[in-house]
Amino acid sequence: MVNRPRTRRPRRAVQAALAAVLVTLPVTGAARPADVPAPAPTVRAALGTVTPASLAARYAATRQDVEAAEQMAAGHGDGRRAAALHALTDTGRHLLAFDGRHGGRSVEVFGDLARAERVAVLVPGADTTVDDSWRLRGAARAMEHELPPESAVVAWLGYRTPATVSLAVLNDRRGANAASALSGFVGELTRALPHARTSLVCHSYGTVVCAHAAARAGAADVVLCGSPGTGFPDVGSLHTRATVWAGRGGDDWIGDVPHVRWGLGFAEVGLGADPVSAAFGARVFDAGDGGHADYFEPGSVSLRNIARIVANGSPAGAAPADPVDATPSGTVPTGAASAARHA
Repeated sequence: MVNRPRTRRPRRAVQAALAAVLVTLPVTGAARPADVPAPAPTVRAALGTVTPASLAARYAATRQDVEAAEQMAAGHGDGRRAAALHALTDTGRHLLAFDGRHGGRSVEVFGDLARAERVAVLVPGADTTVDDSWRLRGAARAMEHELPPESAVVAWLGYRTPATVSLAVLNDRRGANAASALSGFVGELTRALPHARTSLVCHSYGTVVCAHAAARAGAADVVLCGSPGTGFPDVGSLHTRATVWAGRGGDDWIGDVPHVRWGLGFAEVGLGADPVSAAFGARVFDAGDGGHADYFEPGSVSLRNIARIVANGSPAGAAPADPVDATPSGTVPTGAASAARHA
């Protein structure tokens, strides 16, 4: 049985820090760089039929969209964005979708999607951008290596993630606004691959997006890693048939975030209930002793258990939800744990 992570540092200090963040928002928020201009993408069609040939054609067309955005970024004098986009044009990168406008969006595949029997859709949290997506790519590659054969990982950067120091990260508005894009994409994916087992794997603020998308996404599992809260009081409020999992590393500072919702007049602050609490009602999995950035570290307990959920819905030593609280309504088949393979 998994022990639910406990908070170790004083709440009062965290609340003082949160107040300091609110005071400094006008300064730090203004420091974010402006958007870099980019052309509208030509690849806009729904995913449709997934075959090796159709995917190769889509990857090639999306690569042309990235190249066009790279040229415009270079012309604008933004060498950093141009360099980041140039890396995306490598023939070893497989993008289902790309849009360089409004900060940039991308959907990248790791593994053979056409033959996948299980798919993990990885949804990142704050400060993940097209310019700075190395951590998301590393997490997706680590997950791909940990999963058994006939698996694929999709790194879904389909929304404008909030800055870590911003008002947007302190409420669920941006996550709620991004939910329809995520559920729409997962719907396309499940229709294209009806026999594949699809799971949402969500990190940090990405858990807010996943929670809001869960009712319509049609995923088998929703895995919440290092969640600050989802904006919902319990699993029942998500209205999903998916099994909802939650895990938090023993050294993750996110456990010290106050699980409250405050109305401040000009804004609502806080993301509500702690997803690893018994009252929330998720199934809690062992996420090891790592910190906030360690959930997808190769060889880690957290990555191994996340991969087991994606593979067959059965992590090692999972704690069931408290029977008196809201519980996930979906049922997930169990089976042998996947063989671990590390990057």
